This record gives sequence, structure tokens and C-alpha cells, in this order.
Amino acid sequence: MTYTPGETAERSGFSLDTLRYYERIGLLDSVERNAGGQRVFNDDDLAWLGILRCLRDTGMPIAMMLRYAELARGGEATFRERAELLEEHDREIESKIAALRDEQVRIREKIEWYRANVHIAASVDVGWA
Repeated sequence: MTYTPGETAERSGFSLDTLRYYERIGLLDSVERNAGGQRVFNDDDLAWLGILRCLRDTGMPIAMMLRYAELARGGEATFRERAELLEEHDREIESKIAALRDEQVRIREKIEWYRANVHIAASVDVGWA
């Protein structure tokens, strides 16, 4: 099945500008074109865009995404390197999640403080946020 750029943008969640950018920098490789020169995407392209979406949404830098794309073009010979790259990214994600959990504890403590002191706020200025 093939998709227009607009359909691909809708299905992938990427904007048309992002699709063009990803193609220009090499994250999207060999996007076919129809007789009129318009890009035509297929199911493999959508699957690849799904991977790129995951990597982007989890904070992988573009340079690292480009390295992953380069390795993916290398076929089975690069499986080990791709796994290592994704393991490195997974460790970064884990670190970010841990830091967010620590901050979430602080936020929840503040929420509890406000809920416990809501009656005071109605009559007295507490003096700190």
C-alpha cells in the first residue's frame, strides 16, 4: 500500500515539514516518488517512522538517530551495534525517569502540604510558595 505525504503525516504523527527534514538529513532513505515527483510512502516507511517516533519521543538526539539509521542500512551485520546503541539510549531513559520520579516526590510533598494547609490559606498569608 502507498500513502501520500499528507496521509503519511497523519498516520505517523509527524508534520510534513518534519518528514521533509528527515528525508533531507538522511533519516528517511530512498523515499519513492510518483510520476509527478511527489513523494510516495509505503508500509515499510511507516514502520520506520514509528521507530523514529519512539526514538524522538524518548529524547534520542538527532545525531544518535542518524547513527542508528546508518547502522540499520547495514543489515544484519550491524545488529550488535544497533543493540548497543539502543541499550545506551535505554540507560539514558532510565536515568531521566529516575530523576523525574525524584522530582515527582517533591511535587507530591508540596501538594500534600497545600491540601493539609488549605484552611489556613483562606485566612492567613503563609508567606512562601
